[in-house]
Amino acid sequence: MGKVRNILQGKGHAVYSIRPDNTVFEALQMLVDRNVGALTVVDEDDRFLGIFSERDYARRVILKGRASKETLIREIMTERPITVTEDDSIEDCMVKMTDKRIRHLPVTDAQGRLIGLISIGDVVKFIIDDQRHIITSLECYITGTHT
Repeated sequence: MGKVRNILQGKGHAVYSIRPDNTVFEALQMLVDRNVGALTVVDEDDRFLGIFSERDYARRVILKGRASKETLIREIMTERPITVTEDDSIEDCMVKMTDKRIRHLPVTDAQGRLIGLISIGDVVKFIIDDQRHIITSLECYITGTHT
């Protein structure tokens, strides 16, 4: 099975981030504009602080009766989220996501700097594409049409 680096090679290293002093409303607008389910939270020096997801919004704003235009990201973000590196296997990511019931994994380098973000959708897509390639290769081998 592949590594996180294989996913990032396909989708790129671009990460959408927000500052901790932005409002939840601003973050929600960014989620909609970018069509993503999570944003990384970084400080003014682009140091990785945490993650803000739709789940954070649902659990820490809506269910608590808070106002999204008045609540700051720093108040509800997930600090110190589970992270992975480019060398982690896709299988390990699947286990972490399943066991911890999370949908996004920030990817960090050896120094803890943010270098990417993968979602459960990225992992599932990689696995399906990998399995499709294996099946095609086996069919070609069996039929003698491999090149």
